[in-house]
Amino acid sequence: MTTIVITGKQPGKTDVTISSTVNPAIKTVVPVTVLSRNLLSYGPASGNGLTATVNSDGSLHITGTATGQWRGVSWKFPCPVQGTVKFSITGGISGLACNVKCLDANDNQLGEQINNANSVMAIPAGTVSLFLNIISVEATPTAQDSDIRVQLESGDTAHDWMKPDKADSSGGCNT
Repeated sequence: MTTIVITGKQPGKTDVTISSTVNPAIKTVVPVTVLSRNLLSYGPASGNGLTATVNSDGSLHITGTATGQWRGVSWKFPCPVQGTVKFSITGGISGLACNVKCLDANDNQLGEQINNANSVMAIPAGTVSLFLNIISVEATPTAQDSDIRVQLESGDTAHDWMKPDKADSSGGCNT
């Protein structure tokens, strides 16, 4: 049996046409949905003095002044993969930290948080959801006005940033 691997260059819906050259020729069209390599899920959120909005390209725009150190906005969503993941951030986030925590069924953190310092990690066994967190790291938070591109993807290599499939999830505040 032959294996066919199809890699989509952009997320969205398309069709794959498969045909044979034998007589009689057989042709079939298979609908395919190409998913983003960015496994995160986020959307507009506000809390603790920070506001996150989604730019037209899917990146996040963070504004405001956090109400304190380690305060900010967050999103919780089902963990879409197991295995090794790569975390990357591009854009200006001076004074802010961005991380992903792996949570079990009781919302307890499993393992270390994933951030730029340890950007390649294995998703711990028992992880059922992920918690994306953007928080102030400053003892006295300063005003923010930044665009950032955050990406979590399978494997250990960072690729060009791609908008996540879900950029309209509601978020909340991290207390």
